[in-house]
Amino acid sequence: MKSLDDHIEITPGICSGKPRIAGHRITVAHIAIWHERLGKCADEIATEYDLTLADVYAALAYYFDHREEIDQSIQESEEFVKAFRQQTFSKLAEKLKKKR
Repeated sequence: MKSLDDHIEITPGICSGKPRIAGHRITVAHIAIWHERLGKCADEIATEYDLTLADVYAALAYYFDHREEIDQSIQESEEFVKAFRQQTFSKLAEKLKKKR
């Protein structure tokens, strides 16, 4: 009989040590975003990413037990991406600007 610990792994060096579905590179944060922000149900997530329902529900249970910490990690990632986009030169944007 499996427990929550059998579905969720934290391994330094894999997915930056973030909690993830055992045997996958899908993090608990991914599951939380797909479920909470994109409105996908557990069945959709399981089917789309070849996971078991138990994997998805274990990830959601882990998320709700560690919500503050995971939400903070998601926010930090979003801020990093935003800052990176602002600092990175876009060749496509420059080409489009020249054509106008």
